[in-house]
Amino acid sequence: MAGRLEMTEPLMTVSEIATMMRVSKMTVYRLVQSGAIDGIRFGRSYRVPKAAVQQYLRSASS
Repeated sequence: MAGRLEMTEPLMTVSEIATMMRVSKMTVYRLVQSGAIDGIRFGRSYRVPKAAVQQYLRSASS
């Protein structure tokens, strides 16, 4: 991840993001793995800061 996270920043799961964006979980995994959305890997799962998802959606709609 590019910057440091604040400890109070809410983290979202891949499932939560997929539901919110109405895409498959695999699409979210690809976005995180490609670097389009900043994510943090914990073992075999990812957590994504809510701000990173919002930033991605703003840039995708521009």
